[in-house]
Amino acid sequence: MDMNTPYTPPSVWTWNKDSGGRFANINRPIAGATHDKDLPVGRHPLQLYSLATPNGVKVTVMLEELLALGHQGAEYDAWLIRINEGDQFGSGFVAVNPNSKIPALLDRSGPTPVRVFESGAILMYLAEKFGGAFIPAGGAARAECLSWVFWQMGAAPYLGGGFGHFYAYAPSKIEYAIDRFAMETKRQLDVLDRRLAESPYLAGDDYTIADMAVWPWYGALAKGQIYEAGEFLQVQEYRNVLRWTDQIAKRPAVQRGRMVNRTWGQPASQLHERHEASDFDTQTQDKLAPQDAP
Repeated sequence: MDMNTPYTPPSVWTWNKDSGGRFANINRPIAGATHDKDLPVGRHPLQLYSLATPNGVKVTVMLEELLALGHQGAEYDAWLIRINEGDQFGSGFVAVNPNSKIPALLDRSGPTPVRVFESGAILMYLAEKFGGAFIPAGGAARAECLSWVFWQMGAAPYLGGGFGHFYAYAPSKIEYAIDRFAMETKRQLDVLDRRLAESPYLAGDDYTIADMAVWPWYGALAKGQIYEAGEFLQVQEYRNVLRWTDQIAKRPAVQRGRMVNRTWGQPASQLHERHEASDFDTQTQDKLAPQDAP
């Protein structure tokens, strides 16, 4: 189809498998499994099935932060889900997340395994499971924290599925779509910048799950690390976001968390699977022979 030809929607939409561009092999209009495949299970109470996209990084950062606080029950196995190969449509993964999106968590610490899906829900579940870690106990502080968590859950689709898709991934550049979502992305950055002019972290004086939710998306964007859009969006204008981004990036647990289930970038930054704390020292891709790589 000529992309310059005006498009008139048909009376009834039908699925054209070739219309998905870069993601045609993973996007489809129906749910459910495409093949039978059991998920691996390690020895730790928490089993994470994920990839180091911004949504996946939220959870691995949270788990590493919990471990850094001394919560031994937060030990976890992180299994790599290669979404471009359709791992998320295996029967085992669909049983943990019927929405077939990463991350998905299975908590096997009790007599009956508990599944948790959607990254924001996983952050809240872990915060509450470990005695209110990284979430205020109540009142205005808790409300502020949860407001920013849910702000991110509602805002990021405009960034990733909107701006990122049409600016970086769509098979052709559509000016209207890029302008529409660039405007919204810059508005969101301004929302964050104004908030972070008022307080060190999104929920106030303390680092919380709100920061863990927002940082992998908007922190990376502010540093020009996703969509190669830093110059286009003039991200250097958002000085408070940059201050906050750099502050969080210095945290050792954040540095570890962003490595887990990562399959791109420098080999030393990639820990495809995480089963022990020592894996960060011994199992990154730069330390594995090619035949040993997962």
